[in-house]
Amino acid sequence: MKILAIDIGTGTQDIIYYDSNKEIENSIKLVLPSPHILIGQKIKKTKNNIYFDGEIMGGGKLKDRIIEHIKKGYKVAMEEKCGKTIRDNLNQVESYGIEIVYNGDIKDYSDYTKITLKDIDIDKLSNFIREYDLDFDFDHIAIAVQDHGYNENMGDRDFRFEKIKEKLTEPIKPEEFGFIDNIPSYYTRMKSIENILNNDTKLEIKNKPLIMDTKFASICGMCYDRISEKLNSYIVMDIGNGHTTAASIENGKIQGVFEHHTSNLTKKSIERYVEKLANGTLTNEEIYEDHGHGAYIINPIEKIEKVIVAGPRRELIEETKLDYYHGNPGGDVMMTGTIGLIKSLEYKLENK
Repeated sequence: MKILAIDIGTGTQDIIYYDSNKEIENSIKLVLPSPHILIGQKIKKTKNNIYFDGEIMGGGKLKDRIIEHIKKGYKVAMEEKCGKTIRDNLNQVESYGIEIVYNGDIKDYSDYTKITLKDIDIDKLSNFIREYDLDFDFDHIAIAVQDHGYNENMGDRDFRFEKIKEKLTEPIKPEEFGFIDNIPSYYTRMKSIENILNNDTKLEIKNKPLIMDTKFASICGMCYDRISEKLNSYIVMDIGNGHTTAASIENGKIQGVFEHHTSNLTKKSIERYVEKLANGTLTNEEIYEDHGHGAYIINPIEKIEKVIVAGPRRELIEETKLDYYHGNPGGDVMMTGTIGLIKSLEYKLENK
């Protein structure tokens, strides 16, 4: 079985082309800049008015790049759907000086430079990989993006964690966080990925894709590290550029989770939150009042045998007194999320 797995983060998009008939170390691997960074460079280089079409994608610094462009005296127009990349509330988007085009009639913008927003370009990627594998073909595709979800009556950090809690009605394997053909409509970024794969690629997609949140893809991948596979009660922690997510694992299942903003964490708070996550005393209020997303614990775990850590800011763990290990499933710390995607897909196929 051949799987193309893509984990799209804030800084990089990590890609693995995996063939189950080969050792994973012999897979083609790519670490490329995140799509929003590439589009931001396009905006910076454009000396003209810009018209955006496409899908909802990870915004990153796109809002800042667009506002800088407007301040230079240029006009910016965005079609309704892709405008939600900036903010779900389009009135807020318009308040930045961006024109929202509701009917998608581009003839009034024929002299604008057109830029298409989307998190993935499978055709471009497949053409690149074919340069190194003349027989490039895949049976399944799995993609991870971070999606807060959208509810007009609730803030995004509240809504994101509310949906995490709903999933954890009982201890479950991290693989359960992958979706195949049942993505809820409120996960607008995941739905956009699904739409691109269904309608905006020349490449034939043989089977329905697996789409997963980046944080839970990483959590899943860390559980398949050569060290964590020998453990029973441990913590996995993804320390990202923007968010940090930690889960307590026992008997192969998530027993509790907390999510915070990395910039708000200190070595003392990391130690405190991890220890309280393990012993079951960490509360949602404690994390939320510290400007994080929240915490939810089903059961305490017996002990912390090890803290398995991943993510671009994982060096923060080195300042603590915690017994940690830098996760590198498949022998590559950058592939933690893609390994999680592969394992989630395999699990879903085995249990469908």
